[in-house]
Amino acid sequence: MKIELLIGVIAVGIGGSAAMDLWGLFLKRAFNIPPPNYCLVGRWLLHMSGGVFRHKSISAAAPKPGECAAGWFAHYLIGVLFACAFVALATQEWLRAPTPLPALGFGVVTVVIPFFIMQPAFGLGPAAARTPNPTQARLRSLMNHFAFGLGLYLSALLLSALMQAV
Repeated sequence: MKIELLIGVIAVGIGGSAAMDLWGLFLKRAFNIPPPNYCLVGRWLLHMSGGVFRHKSISAAAPKPGECAAGWFAHYLIGVLFACAFVALATQEWLRAPTPLPALGFGVVTVVIPFFIMQPAFGLGPAAARTPNPTQARLRSLMNHFAFGLGLYLSALLLSALMQAV
């Protein structure tokens, strides 16, 4: 893999994750809706070292030292890995001339990971079925992943403009 491609994929993945975080910050400030708690992602991941992969309730699971740092690191690493998968599917030509629809569609499709892996493992059921308001939880997940897709596109657009200017 060329270094330019690797840097581009990393930048776009970080940009997608950052867009998701900015969306969460907007929701918190504008509507007092709490953003995703990446500390719980870290707790889940750190419990895996002890052989525990599923929880009755991740929030009731024993806290782990460094869980917040682990969760935030995982959030951005997952964004970069998703960007790798996306660029592999869309081809590296997309990085040179990004278009919104593939990135937005890919962002929405990535919601299958929390719906069918993370939420069940956290004790929330498939697609947040065991939450107090599953429809609201599903819509929030979809919007978060739409924001990720938008971030992929906007980051690639910025990167493309910077590369053409150089």
